[in-house]
Amino acid sequence: MAPGLKPAYRRFPRRRLLGAAGALAALSFGPLRAAIGANEEASGSPSGADLTGQLASYMVAARDAPLPDTAMLACKHRILDTFGAMVSGSRMRPGMMASKYVRGLGGEPQASVIGSSFRTTTVNAAFANAMCAHSDETDDFEPVTKAHPGSSVVPSALAVGEYAGQSGEAMLRAVALGYDLACRLLMALGPDLVRGSHRSAEGTSSTFGALGAAASLARLDETQMRYALSYSAQQVSGLWSWVKDKDHIEKAFDFAGMGARNGVEAVEMVRSGMTGVFDVLDGKHNLFIALSMKPQPQAMLDGLGSRFYVTETAIKTFSVGYPIQSPLDALLSLRKQYGLTPENVRAIAVRIPPDAEGIVGESAMPDVNCPHLVALALVKGAVSFRDSHDVALMHDPVIVAQRAKVTVQADESLRDPAAPRGARVQVTLTDGRTVEHYTRFPPGTKENPLSTDAVNAKARDLMSPILGTARTSRLIEAINRLETLKDVRELRTLITA
Repeated sequence: MAPGLKPAYRRFPRRRLLGAAGALAALSFGPLRAAIGANEEASGSPSGADLTGQLASYMVAARDAPLPDTAMLACKHRILDTFGAMVSGSRMRPGMMASKYVRGLGGEPQASVIGSSFRTTTVNAAFANAMCAHSDETDDFEPVTKAHPGSSVVPSALAVGEYAGQSGEAMLRAVALGYDLACRLLMALGPDLVRGSHRSAEGTSSTFGALGAAASLARLDETQMRYALSYSAQQVSGLWSWVKDKDHIEKAFDFAGMGARNGVEAVEMVRSGMTGVFDVLDGKHNLFIALSMKPQPQAMLDGLGSRFYVTETAIKTFSVGYPIQSPLDALLSLRKQYGLTPENVRAIAVRIPPDAEGIVGESAMPDVNCPHLVALALVKGAVSFRDSHDVALMHDPVIVAQRAKVTVQADESLRDPAAPRGARVQVTLTDGRTVEHYTRFPPGTKENPLSTDAVNAKARDLMSPILGTARTSRLIEAINRLETLKDVRELRTLITA
């Protein structure tokens, strides 16, 4: 048993399922049904019909059940993508401030802080690394729920996996579980209902994502899983006020740091011996009816073990806010097809979904400012990580002149549930012609996925300036064969200063 892990706690009697969650029939989790049955037999206590119990039982079984090949590959791609975000973010202001903050807290040296020379507690390490992961707009995104799972799930898995000396294969399964919990929580609450109540989908989901990853690697039993779900439910938060953050510091906390800290802390509290509420997802005062006017609790369970949300998130091609991926893809496609230049372009009309306009229409941060980035793409023919974060370019006379040609408009016709982040770009040339391109699914989506080589290339571009070429190559290779890694701690020398 890993250091700090406690024996299974006594089981509480099952409670009657009450309230809006309703009684749910026993579900089949496909290939995991046998593993769940084995878990029930070993524990001597079958899972209750309550939703909390069914989810907790699945969480216990999932850590030992093999992932399908597609989910395994998707996990490795997202882990590598998030490592790229963490490493690059460790040299950006939010990441550096988080590292400085947790260094000052001290604590038992349990887990590594990316790009630093010290270790700290699992909670602090997960917090700092998650802040690094969302220091910019490099991390992945789930288009339907609007969650950013990787930036909280992967740092939490890394911290707890490192402390417990877990294998790479265990980390992969933990990450898959974390993605499921993050996205399923929003599906159960209703993504549009969450945002309609002035809450942040990203902040709301991140705690459950971190919990899923951390609890899997801590190998909690079913009762402990229940308690950890309850402690996490109490900490679920997130306001949409992050759109007013001009420095991307609180945004990094809201999207990633807060959730990673909360989820890992919930697990650590429970495995220290703290008990909690047994059925937080059920009954009169459950999580769903507290946070949603029209909850669909069964969405937490539907397709568990067969539908893996890690395969559905989008890896960003450009290190910019996700609603800008399609506009950039469309503009660069037109630029290449028609030989567009600042000299032969009179005007650029960018049409995006209505809910995206308030996020990327205008911003003091260059990486979430759509007019600025479209102008940059027209001038340079590409949008690099460095250029997308260069505030000075927002005042460059050449870029400013092209930005004056760009208008960003909300378009109701782009409110497409199947493609919620599509965009249409229309360019008017100086000779009077108009050309147009519609990008429904930008590169990196499940409909238009990136290859392993493309994910490697993105990670290499992000990490090489900090880790150096040789270490970056070794880290990429290690993550691409993560299922063969005996101990996650083998990654330490590749990610620390």
